[in-house]
Amino acid sequence: MTPEHHTPSHAVCLDLRSSARPPDGNPPLERAVADALDEPQQGDERRFLVIDDACDLIAHQLLYEQLYSYGPAQVICLALGAGDDRTLRRPLTLRPPAAGVLWLLDVSGGSGTTGGGPRPGTPEADEALRPLVELLVLPGVFDAVLSALGDVVHGVAVPAVRILEHDLTDDARTRSWWQALESLVGQDGPAPALGDALPAELALLLGDFVPRHLEGRAWLLPGGPAEARHRECGAALRDTVDGYEQVRGWRGLFTMKAGEADVPGRLERLSFALAGYQETIAGALSDGGGVRLTSEQRSRLVERGIDLPEIPEVSRSSVGPGLRGFTESLIARRLPLRSVAARLAALSDRSAPAGSTARLARLDEICDRTYLAHLTSPVPFTAGGSRRIAAVVAFVLALAAGLWPGLGWALGPATGLAGAALAVLMLRRRPNRSPDGRLDGGGSSGAAPRLFGGLAGGLAGALTGQLLALPAWAGALALVISLVLLVLLAVRHWTAAVDSWWRGTDAEFAAQLVGEVDQLLIETAVHDWLFADARYHCSDGARAVSLLLRGLADTAEQHTPGGSPQPVAAREEEQVPEPSTGADPQSAPWSWDSWGDSAAEDGWLDATAAAGPAGGPQPAGFPEHADLFEPARAQEAVLPPDGKDQPTAEPWKAEPVADPAWLERERGDGGPALVDTLVSDLMDGVALIVKPCWGAVERDPSNAGRMPLERPMGELLDEVHTRLQRDGAASPPPYASHPERRPGASQLLGVSAERVASLLGSGGVAEQTVPLCGAEHRRMLSKDPVAVRQVRFVPEAMRRGAEADETQDSWRGAAEDVVWTAAGRHAGVLRLVPLRAETVRTVRSEEGGAP
Repeated sequence: MTPEHHTPSHAVCLDLRSSARPPDGNPPLERAVADALDEPQQGDERRFLVIDDACDLIAHQLLYEQLYSYGPAQVICLALGAGDDRTLRRPLTLRPPAAGVLWLLDVSGGSGTTGGGPRPGTPEADEALRPLVELLVLPGVFDAVLSALGDVVHGVAVPAVRILEHDLTDDARTRSWWQALESLVGQDGPAPALGDALPAELALLLGDFVPRHLEGRAWLLPGGPAEARHRECGAALRDTVDGYEQVRGWRGLFTMKAGEADVPGRLERLSFALAGYQETIAGALSDGGGVRLTSEQRSRLVERGIDLPEIPEVSRSSVGPGLRGFTESLIARRLPLRSVAARLAALSDRSAPAGSTARLARLDEICDRTYLAHLTSPVPFTAGGSRRIAAVVAFVLALAAGLWPGLGWALGPATGLAGAALAVLMLRRRPNRSPDGRLDGGGSSGAAPRLFGGLAGGLAGALTGQLLALPAWAGALALVISLVLLVLLAVRHWTAAVDSWWRGTDAEFAAQLVGEVDQLLIETAVHDWLFADARYHCSDGARAVSLLLRGLADTAEQHTPGGSPQPVAAREEEQVPEPSTGADPQSAPWSWDSWGDSAAEDGWLDATAAAGPAGGPQPAGFPEHADLFEPARAQEAVLPPDGKDQPTAEPWKAEPVADPAWLERERGDGGPALVDTLVSDLMDGVALIVKPCWGAVERDPSNAGRMPLERPMGELLDEVHTRLQRDGAASPPPYASHPERRPGASQLLGVSAERVASLLGSGGVAEQTVPLCGAEHRRMLSKDPVAVRQVRFVPEAMRRGAEADETQDSWRGAAEDVVWTAAGRHAGVLRLVPLRAETVRTVRSEEGGAP
């Protein structure tokens, strides 16, 4: 079995100083210790960072013993103040290796004259202590310091510190947060195209696409009414085409009787067959209308001769994963929430079936009544082409036939009469007239122009032959050529006229019409009948997720904790803590908020409070989002116990606090990757929020869109904003999709890592650190440089951004004792300077007074 690996927990902070409790001593500090013990920690490792007055260590001996009541624990005590007679008296429980003491005689580092440091318990001292506490609660730094204290005499040392604090300016933090919210929310606009990102499971439900394995399937039952109507249409069309083939050519002109083929009657029967097929399909569309196809409707469709198979691959079960994958792909592309919601709304509109009755209009459009009436109304028949050209041709042919001297006077006019007779024959054999004359489109063949042209040509030819005295063989040859051309031209004109008339009937369009009706029936059967349940489920699900994302966008738009461009007074008014209705807020053993705001109002950890109460009730019926982001806060943020986050003193903002000598601040204006990183974290959090909702979308999409997500969205915004306040979003949240791709601190904060790299180098560390004691305390320190231990620490984000930085060689040469912290905004060196042996006294048994 693979062993479980737990992420190390942050140390639990416990403040036992006299300034952290009310003057009357109630409630007792035992309750504060009990609350600290109840704080959850990962695995069996229990870490406690205790802040206490150096003079009260012995008095609090029983409290320190209680920290081990739940099992092995590790304790680092920050002893503040000079102690008793320049001697530190510590209880037996604070001995190494499980415990150690850091004696902070002057948290400011003795930057001023003797006694010039801030008085312990004052806001100035608390603010100076804040960066050191932030570092020591980190599990890596805590373990390294405790291990180093184990190598120091008595396990007690005075720290010499040099800390670099990299952070954003207030304007950069406000601007980047506001830009991230704008990029997260987006703007309302027209629904964009769904694009190629639509998965195959959903693309199958849209439009009129028919699966390939269903394209050649027979949807009409053999012998059923619909199939009989379909066969009737095909037979009528073939019969009509056969009649047209009989009429065209020389056989139709010379061998058939007038109206024998009866093409108009065949066209009429074709029109009736098409109308009957349309009526059958229209009845089927009406019978299959409604929300979903019922068994009764299936029976009626079978009665009409329509067969519907079962398609197991298209069902509700395949829609859910496809919709989830499509939504997550849009979120992964970092599209604004409103844009993703608009795409899902467009998907909902397109996937919602309108019912088969909505296709009746399309059926009427295909089977146009005008076209059906056109088939029953024969078009006129026109033969012979242009009348002027016909007269000229008749004139020329008769002229050639009349060139025979003598006989030409008879042969020429006779040829003209033959041409006119052929024109009359075309008119009598016209294909647009039925045998009984009921259907007759009329027509013309140009007999009169041919007659007059032929007579004139014959007389002219006879006169010409008489004058030229042509030999008899020449006249005979001209006559034969004239007659042959006369017959050939007549057949050609007849065929061209029949073909032109046939095209005018547009009878062959009936085959396309039947094919379009068949395709309409297939599309209706697939999308309105077989896919109806899946399409409705897809439409409802997409609409529900769209509403959820719009609700998240609205929450983000209204949520502006410290990042909105509103007046500072308004933010301060919002941040005023409400009076506690329970125990006295000063009963808290230690609270982050007790340190107040920094001199620059950097708002460190001011957004750690959730959008709603951590223990507030969840909306009924939707327990999936209970404490959604609690693991992230427990792992990456230092949070006070519930109900103990009230400050122990009034916040101070009027007087700026000077930085201690050992602290260097470097403020950046924000790097190029800051906003994109914030948006990426927010999008990953949105995916985490929506993830528990997919079960409700599958079960009941109509109600899933009303799930209350304001609280988890508020928690997400607070979580990401907390990281922005704490370390400029340099540390990835646990739910980040690609933490290995996270930009470095230089790209996020806009600061250079060169100063940190030089500090972590092998030389010059002792000269840069500042001991946390005054000048009068230096003689209590050990003069042995070999006994000094040191711990270097730097956020992982600094090294992550060093690949593209010119100081990467310095990072490679960093000492092996560097602790790479997963979060935080501080880097630097902590040297543990031991004390003289006579300075520390271990009290083995003493009756400590009640604290």
